[in-house]
Amino acid sequence: MFFHKHPYEPFIKEDTTKLIVGTLPPPRFTTGNLLEKDVDFCYGSYYNSLWLFIDKIHNLNLRYDNSQAAIEERKEFLITHKIGVCDIVESAERDKIDASDLGMKNIKLRNLLNYLEDFPKIDTILFTGGNSKNGPEYFFRRHIKSYGLKLKVVSNEVPRIHQFEWPSDSKKRRLIKTVSLTSGSGAANISISRLPLYKQLKAKNPKFNTFDFRVLQYRAFF
Repeated sequence: MFFHKHPYEPFIKEDTTKLIVGTLPPPRFTTGNLLEKDVDFCYGSYYNSLWLFIDKIHNLNLRYDNSQAAIEERKEFLITHKIGVCDIVESAERDKIDASDLGMKNIKLRNLLNYLEDFPKIDTILFTGGNSKNGPEYFFRRHIKSYGLKLKVVSNEVPRIHQFEWPSDSKKRRLIKTVSLTSGSGAANISISRLPLYKQLKAKNPKFNTFDFRVLQYRAFF
C-alpha cells in the first residue's frame, strides 16, 4: 500500500483572486524521484501540461527542469497574476503506484472553504478537471455538501461554470465562481475529440489538436 501525501502546501497570497484546484501530483513528486523535465512545484509534471498551456498563452519561455530557477519562474507568474494553487486532496492510499484519480482510496480532503474564508479576495476556483469520480470538482461538491451548499449552474457549455455563496456570515458573504477546465492529462484527449466545438475547429484546420484546444479554453481564465 502506497501512502500518497501531497508534497506541497497551498500557494496562496493575500491578494490572490483565482485558485487552481486539482487532486494530487503523480507519486514521484511525493517520493522525490523526479524526471529530468519535471519542476519540483505545483503542477510540475512536464506531462501534465498545465504549465505548457500557460507558457504558450503568455509566451513565458519557462524552464522545464529540476532547478530552483524553474520554481521561481512559476511562483513569479502566479504572484503577478494573483493566482493561487490549493489542490483539494491532502493524502490518499493506493494499491498501485500511479497517478490515476480512480486509484485513490482512504482519501483525506483539504478544507477549501476555510481557505476561501481566510483569503477573502478569492472569487474564482479553476478546477483542473470535471465532475467525474475522484476529480477535483467531484470532491469539492462532496466537501461543500456537508456545509449545506451546492453548486448552481451558470453555463453547461465546456468548460462548465457554476457558482455558490460563501461564507455563511451574510455580512461577509460573497459569490464564488467555479470553472471546470478540461484536464491536462492525456486521458482527456478522447473526450475533447468528441466535443462539437473541437470537431468544428479541426474541420477548419486539420493541424488543430487537443493541445491547441486546451490553450484556447485556458486563455480566457489565465
